Amino acid sequence: MGKNGMPLDADLHAPVRIVNAEGRGPFVIVVDHASNRIPPRWGDLGLTAAERVRHIAWDPGALAVSLRLSELLDAPVVQSTVSRLVIDCNRDTDAPDLVPLVSELTEIPGNAALTADDRNWRIATAHAPFHAAIERVLSARDAAGQPSILVCMHSFTPVYKGVQRPWPIGLIHARDQRYTAALRDALAADAADLNVGWNEPYSALNGVTYTLEHHGDGNGLDATMIEIRHDEILEPNGVARWADRLARCLTEARVAIGGAAVHSGAVATGGPI
Repeated sequence: MGKNGMPLDADLHAPVRIVNAEGRGPFVIVVDHASNRIPPRWGDLGLTAAERVRHIAWDPGALAVSLRLSELLDAPVVQSTVSRLVIDCNRDTDAPDLVPLVSELTEIPGNAALTADDRNWRIATAHAPFHAAIERVLSARDAAGQPSILVCMHSFTPVYKGVQRPWPIGLIHARDQRYTAALRDALAADAADLNVGWNEPYSALNGVTYTLEHHGDGNGLDATMIEIRHDEILEPNGVARWADRLARCLTEARVAIGGAAVHSGAVATGGPI
């Protein structure tokens, strides 16, 4: 036992955090891979410190962009605080890579001999609370008559298994493409030379749209999944540029499908990108 009678492996951090839960803007932002934190129960999963800060463990920059968007658009942000190497909150609970044995080319030793009880523990203490929190936010907004557009925010590594990825941003749609297509058009209008990946660097066929489909299409909401190449958003200036651009374009896409305009600093000023 540790101090105050707490077990030495006690996790004193909540598995999910909600920022600006009462936000009145039309968007709800969720970040499945916001953190590289490994709860004490799982040690270091057999990985070095350098491996635990690589993209295999989280989506660098995704939370920073989301928090800036929360300020610009008065949007709630729901973020997981647990590394996807412990459990991937963007996978269904029966997905084979829910708890990855290998991420990109790196084996995860701490996941190699996982028992059914361990797997269920991870679901109950990290995956389930995250998705329950998203449901609470969306349900409260629905009960208040407040429409929601779900934005699933991610980042991707510039090189994957030795292959360069050319898109600075990719958009992934659920079964309903309408809002994502409008966002693509808004991004193209905002910067004609911007290389926007459509269903890149992944698509629903890769099994990476659980959160998008479960809470978006599953709730009858307009929704989109945004992937930003992480070298674009590792520094404050890049975070600000992309958040400002997305605030404008998310709003323009909403107007294009019949929603009212949202007034934010980025949208009102049309600030530099």
